[in-house]
Amino acid sequence: MPLRLQVFAVLILLALQFPLSLRAAEPDPGNWSAVLEEAKGQTVYWNAWAGEPRTNDYIAWAGKQVAERYGVDVVHVKLGDTAEAVSRVVAEKAAGTLTGGAVDLIWINGENFASMKRNGLLFGPWAESLPNFPLTDPDNNPGVRNDFTVPVEGYEAPWGKAQIVFYYDQAFVSEPPTTLAALLEWATANPGRFTYPLPPNFLGSTFLKQALLKLVPDTAPLYRPVEESDFAVVSAPLWSYLDTLHPQLWRQGRAFPANSTEMRRLLADSEIAISLSFNPAEASSAIANGEFPDTVRSFVLDGGTIGNVSFLAIPFNASNKAGAMVLANFLLSPEAQARKQDPAIWGGETVLVMDRLDPDERALFDRLDLGVASLKPDELGAIIPEPHPSWMEHLEAEWQRRYTDQ
Repeated sequence: MPLRLQVFAVLILLALQFPLSLRAAEPDPGNWSAVLEEAKGQTVYWNAWAGEPRTNDYIAWAGKQVAERYGVDVVHVKLGDTAEAVSRVVAEKAAGTLTGGAVDLIWINGENFASMKRNGLLFGPWAESLPNFPLTDPDNNPGVRNDFTVPVEGYEAPWGKAQIVFYYDQAFVSEPPTTLAALLEWATANPGRFTYPLPPNFLGSTFLKQALLKLVPDTAPLYRPVEESDFAVVSAPLWSYLDTLHPQLWRQGRAFPANSTEMRRLLADSEIAISLSFNPAEASSAIANGEFPDTVRSFVLDGGTIGNVSFLAIPFNASNKAGAMVLANFLLSPEAQARKQDPAIWGGETVLVMDRLDPDERALFDRLDLGVASLKPDELGAIIPEPHPSWMEHLEAEWQRRYTDQ
């Protein structure tokens, strides 16, 4: 047998045999008492975005609670981009590190989850066996079972919801523009007072998707892999719109803020008067901590805005899978979810369904003051599902080609 075929045969044998040996030693989420026992003394390396102080503080609080209650230490591995953690797992698999990986839990969704699932980089299924998972009412809450159109199938656990909202300062804007045409008209009349984050920042990339969903005559192609459509034809309305909008933006569209934190600073300093966020409570939270004046209010576009669910995934070779599941389950608890939704803490929307909670648990949410600038649930409008993850990658690449080499 030629050497190349011998090597190929060995690789196949390893692929068939190694997962079986791993599976025998894996913690069983269906035996929760055994998971809790195994988790004691473990240190979970949670790879999570760290671009927001409130997020970091919340993660630190959650780590302290899990350590005190379950004997699981949590180390926040602070990421600028989730792809950093994905690349680490990819590199470990390529190097043959099939156990003892450096990443135990990842805050993830979208194209990063799709890539890891497609390439066999995830442990599972485990998420639907978590004791707190039924509180999400998955049969009537499909967002917790689909991630940017990709079926989750128990390979990640939900822990937060997000929806695009815009916010504005009433001191400078009398009537917020609730359509893309109105936004362009307002920006033209008020040059330099609006912008969006630099793609591939997730908020900037989501603005591209949001605009495209509003501009195309038929959104159906956006919910299929981009390769099944003529990308140039489908995306053409977006580039035409941005070509007109960019000269009216902050710094004439020749520079863009890096992230949502810089967007808030620009509005706080009155450099811009309209901004956007993936957190419906962001404006109220910024008012509460003195970052924004109390004249800031939120609005959404007519017909709804993009919304999604954030998830937690465990890599296939994680060192501390039991501890990671214990942390993920705690983050789904009513206590943790209510604290996360408090604008004074973070303001992230819960994935729990109130009808699934007992009265004491619902009371944790009922007593929250969502703030003067937050829209009520019925004012947020329809949640538009995220397009297929492949569209984001192509939109980001085309945006970079068109607008960064000017």
